[in-house]
Amino acid sequence: MLSILVGHSFFLRFDAKQFERAKPYPPLATLQVAALLRRLGHHVEFFDAMLAHGTQDFDARLDASRPDVVLLYEDNYNYLSKMCLAKMREAACTMIGRARAAGARVLVAGSDASDAPDVYLAAGADVALRGEGLDALPALLRRLQEEPALSGAALMAGLAQPVALPRPEAAELEAPVAWDLVDIERYRATWQAAHGRFSLNMAASKGCSFRCNWCAKPIWGQRYQQRSPQAVAAEMAELKARFAPDHIWFADDIFGFRADWVQRFADELDRLGGGIPFSIQTRADLISDAMAQALADAGCHEAWIGAESGSQQVLDAMNKGTTVPEIHGARRRLRAAGVRVGFFIQLGYLGEGLTELLQTRELIEQAQPDDIGVSVSYPLPGTRFHEQVKAQLGAKTHWTDSADLAMMFRGTFSTDTYRTVRDLLHAQVDMHRLAGDAHRRALQSLQQRWAALIDSLTPAAAVSP
Repeated sequence: MLSILVGHSFFLRFDAKQFERAKPYPPLATLQVAALLRRLGHHVEFFDAMLAHGTQDFDARLDASRPDVVLLYEDNYNYLSKMCLAKMREAACTMIGRARAAGARVLVAGSDASDAPDVYLAAGADVALRGEGLDALPALLRRLQEEPALSGAALMAGLAQPVALPRPEAAELEAPVAWDLVDIERYRATWQAAHGRFSLNMAASKGCSFRCNWCAKPIWGQRYQQRSPQAVAAEMAELKARFAPDHIWFADDIFGFRADWVQRFADELDRLGGGIPFSIQTRADLISDAMAQALADAGCHEAWIGAESGSQQVLDAMNKGTTVPEIHGARRRLRAAGVRVGFFIQLGYLGEGLTELLQTRELIEQAQPDDIGVSVSYPLPGTRFHEQVKAQLGAKTHWTDSADLAMMFRGTFSTDTYRTVRDLLHAQVDMHRLAGDAHRRALQSLQQRWAALIDSLTPAAAVSP
């Protein structure tokens, strides 16, 4: 059997915004693959970049373990891994080079490796797997075990490189997580110091069946694969007994999907003695009265909705499939059920002008979500959106880190304008937490800032990135 060092390249310290948020989660997909390799009989060690200080920590682990193979397998459940963040790509390439210098064979897998394999191969990787790579990985390792000197091309000869659609077998959906490889107490300490509580992550499904024009799906494609509510409840009960987290983040693109699934999940948790408060991501058009109540029954603390825009014109251009009234309805139903609501907002999409920006401001004013996350449209390879703007892309084709928010195509307004709108929308949400004179002062300041911005956004303000 082979000695394999499994790791990933998402260094929290390399992303100032995420480091300041201090909400790290262990890399679920990476730990699932580590468990798979163990079941295949390989000796597995683990490098967790999330809380590492830098690539020098990888060097130390490499020197200590001297593996036959290094597998850099990015966490497919981490939404930030869907885009290329330059600092993480650079870290991965540095790690690849050092692994090769140490005599290890190197395999890589993840969204960016699927979209831009040549970058990783040029850095020294033997193979860049496409999609999850779970069909090809066991065969690759068998070949390396039998013929260690095979070239990367020879390793892949005759093997399919699955683009996105893994077989929806129960064994894949119920893949165990190698939690023993993680320094859980270090995660706990980070969370406790910053937030006074400890949160862990789970996933009840893979993928998303909707077809938003801007959303790339290089790992799971358009398929939505859901675990059984009994299995998810049992896993939550196990995490509760084993690690006692105060909160769970479900990393699914869409949690639950159907109200009856969520209600069965709630019933099973009740049978097992109760669950853990949790947060999810969902869509406005999935939040019926029954869904809102089922989520509350299951212990959902907070639901993040991909609202994206307050403009129906923009939502339609995105092929989002939701309406502004549905967003309001979802907010209203969840609030009535006692579930906090966050909105994901996306600025700068094609066709968004000042009128549409102000419609998004109006959505936030009227719906009053408990929190928002604001981003700028990012042209992900493989999407219809990317096809529409790729001729406009210049030298900057990806963000440095998650706080970059740079326009990489010719939007209606400048990067600085969208950053200003982001700050104003956040101030608008924060203002509703104030009362009395503090609220009146905040409102007056916000109105003045919006007026100044609107005055500056004349037709002459439309610029290239």
